[in-house]
Amino acid sequence: MPANGNRPLKLQFGLINHDSRYLTAESFGFKVNASAPSLKKKQIWTLEQDSQDTQVVFMRSHLGRYLASDKDGKVTCEADGHNSDCRFLIVAQSDGRWALQSEQHLRFFGGSRDYLSCFAQIITDAELWAVHLALHPQANLLSVARKRYAHLSADDGEIAVDMNIPWGVAALLTLVYLDGKYCLKTCDSRFLSNDGKLLTQSGRATAYTLELKCGKLAFKDCEGKYLSPMGPTGTLRSGRCSKPGKDELFDLEESHPQVVLMAANGRYVSLRQGVSLAANQEDETDMETFQMEIDKETRKCTFRSSQGNYWALVAHGGIQSSATELSANTMFAVEWLDHKVALKANNGKYICIKKNGQLLAVSDSIGEDEQLTLKLINRPMLILRGENGFICHHKNSNALDASRSVYDIFTLQFSNGAYNIKGVDGRFWYVNSTGLVCSDGEAPEDFSLELLEHGRLAIRCKNGKYLRGDQGGTLKGDGHSLSSSALWEY
Repeated sequence: MPANGNRPLKLQFGLINHDSRYLTAESFGFKVNASAPSLKKKQIWTLEQDSQDTQVVFMRSHLGRYLASDKDGKVTCEADGHNSDCRFLIVAQSDGRWALQSEQHLRFFGGSRDYLSCFAQIITDAELWAVHLALHPQANLLSVARKRYAHLSADDGEIAVDMNIPWGVAALLTLVYLDGKYCLKTCDSRFLSNDGKLLTQSGRATAYTLELKCGKLAFKDCEGKYLSPMGPTGTLRSGRCSKPGKDELFDLEESHPQVVLMAANGRYVSLRQGVSLAANQEDETDMETFQMEIDKETRKCTFRSSQGNYWALVAHGGIQSSATELSANTMFAVEWLDHKVALKANNGKYICIKKNGQLLAVSDSIGEDEQLTLKLINRPMLILRGENGFICHHKNSNALDASRSVYDIFTLQFSNGAYNIKGVDGRFWYVNSTGLVCSDGEAPEDFSLELLEHGRLAIRCKNGKYLRGDQGGTLKGDGHSLSSSALWEY
């Protein structure tokens, strides 16, 4: 496992047939069809590999059932386990599309609308599927061969693959889906060209088809060559290979939130003085930046330094960044207090900032010295996905849709514990008197971010209510409680 301790993201995607329709698993009767024009929940499939034979894949629907084909080519999605009819082989084509072949019966899967079968003996256009990744598009990119992460090297004008831990905003890459191909976008909104240069506009040279090999990703350029890290710094560009080997393979990993914390004394919590944490620095560097990793079960949080160590509760309430392994003493409960947070350690006490800046978990209640301002630093470009889709500008009004298969990229600006959210046109989000979230504000309006779950946050409006997607797919600022409609992947 790489130094970041992350597992590669499970590959989730939509499959698009020759009629530009998505393979869909209906909620009733376990039926499958290819009728949907866009990628929503029912069109998302998870790829699982066979533990013995990595060439064999299983396609799991949103209902947790598996795509299967019998000897007569009849296709169902009812199996609740990996049985022999569910075993498929991916036959990748030169244009990046896939043919899916039943391993058991050696026939190919295809068709349109309600007429899907797995009976074709040869591959025609009807048996080819384009792959649309359904992951959150912002991630870290790990080179399998080098075991290093990609990041923007702004001084050299390139993406370098030489980071041990994906640290800071430079390690955040956005996968932009355009016409069946993908572009890699850096945190300063430039696109990676196949010659390694970063361009302000996307085009033929910045478009890659995704290929899968042994569960890893390869990026094939317009000339049929593959991206790989080159030279001592691992400059990311296309090499000479027209077949992907280990050098050309990558994992996508979830990008955890990274934050700086400011105490009531106006200083940042830092490690600059050694392992003991103290709020005594005026500037933000890697020594003041910590990665928040939220436990899926307990929702408690660990804080990790750029050296890879965790904050830990030690004797007499001390807090040190010294732990190399997770334990109960590295877990902290985060309490969200409007524009501030309080942290409770495993001894049941709140972390308090002493006069000399030292952090000690000794307080029974929350006062000014127990409150910290938390600033998210590695999401200047914000892409939000809810339970029904992405947040996107509404086509004909100033409202925002919350159920789209495409996304807009918004700008997140920190403002004294709160955040302002800005659209592509430079105008701000605000909540109007009817509770509708609008995107054409002249002046910034404050929102609070609460990083509540693994990979998901809530956004609280200045009226104290939460942003949520309503039944009609519109973004509202009237959520009274933290329901699933008020949580957003970011």
